[in-house]
Amino acid sequence: MSDAKTFGFDTLQIHAGARPDPATGARQTPIYQTTAYVFRDADHAAALFNLQEVGYIYSRLTNPTVAVLQERIATLEGGVGAVCCSSGHAAQIMALFPLMGPGANIVVSTRLYGGTVTQFSQTIRRFGWSAKFVDFDDLAAVEAAVDENTRAVFCEAIANPGGYITDLDAIAALADRLGLPLIVDNTSATPYLCRPIDHGATLVVHSTTKYLTGNGTVTGGAIVDSGRFDWSAGGKFPSLSEPEPAYHGLKFHETFGPLAFTFHSIAVGLRDLGMTMNPQAAHYTLMGIETLSLRMQRHVENAVKVATWLEGDPRVDYVTYAGLPSSPYFDRVERICPKGAGALFTFAVRGGYEACVKLVDGLELFSHVANLGDTRSLIIHSASTTHRQLTPEQQVAAGAAPNVVRLSIGIEDADDLIADLDQALAKATA
Repeated sequence: MSDAKTFGFDTLQIHAGARPDPATGARQTPIYQTTAYVFRDADHAAALFNLQEVGYIYSRLTNPTVAVLQERIATLEGGVGAVCCSSGHAAQIMALFPLMGPGANIVVSTRLYGGTVTQFSQTIRRFGWSAKFVDFDDLAAVEAAVDENTRAVFCEAIANPGGYITDLDAIAALADRLGLPLIVDNTSATPYLCRPIDHGATLVVHSTTKYLTGNGTVTGGAIVDSGRFDWSAGGKFPSLSEPEPAYHGLKFHETFGPLAFTFHSIAVGLRDLGMTMNPQAAHYTLMGIETLSLRMQRHVENAVKVATWLEGDPRVDYVTYAGLPSSPYFDRVERICPKGAGALFTFAVRGGYEACVKLVDGLELFSHVANLGDTRSLIIHSASTTHRQLTPEQQVAAGAAPNVVRLSIGIEDADDLIADLDQALAKATA
């Protein structure tokens, strides 16, 4: 394609990164199901391994199908580059890997997916890293949590499970003033509803498993690099600013400039962590992204209808959807997510934990699965599943209290979804 800036989102989601296959003329991106690639000669191989030339070496590092997906996601997010990997959880570790070291910490929002809370509160401690959980509506508390060992600030644009919308402008301004990169998980919003880089984010991570693929077929993750952060300032990020022994003293930021993070994540992150996306998964996600805007429009339209109906039902205590005028975060929608507040939210069922279990079991159209972002409408009782490993206090802070269920609204007929919820609530609260 010519300059991507001249094209609209709907065009880019189909064409960005893709070109007719030079060998066959195939219009759809082929699945390059290969492990390795033949070098032209010994000098070509040496140049690739020395990072003096860009190309394909081994599919743990780079693959032509995955490369198209990386370019497409980076283009849609407004970044300079992207790296795809095996899952959203892998993307989070990959995002932190060049930034962290033993004794380093990150300051993160309390409103996060339960698996992310566990990854940050438990698993990363095995690397010698730690996380400080703070209410990101309290900017003073966020700033107070930052110390000399803090290396990043992390949040979700639209938080799972409650659909809370983070004030990215305020958090990005604070992170910038403190000289720290802001990492934003944009899984629930997608670049159609929100582009965190436009609000000051340094890195954007995705579970491509969710809305980007949109059909519940494959897992994957992505990290998008804004290219705007000065990795050499302050001496906090030696992996990017100092000589890399594995590449004869090459300095990634000095050599690659705005693409330093992207090149490091491939040349070191994928090389050594091996969290590789397979080409078939990339192919499924590419096909899903082709209809992203159409699906997100219907997701949002249906979510507004369902949330409005639930809010008016006496069997429901409250609904957390930010797209409702009653939401305390409604004023952020137009500024952060101008095309809608997404399709992920929770509601509290009168009758508590037991009523939630009965509701889940009584639904017919909604699928009871540990996933979101599918074309199908999904439900889960977070307190007994995705957030089960958290303490009661952490569950409440994350928006996954025992009396709460999470909905991921699909693209079915909204009236059918409401009818299904109606009959299930009747059974749950009888």
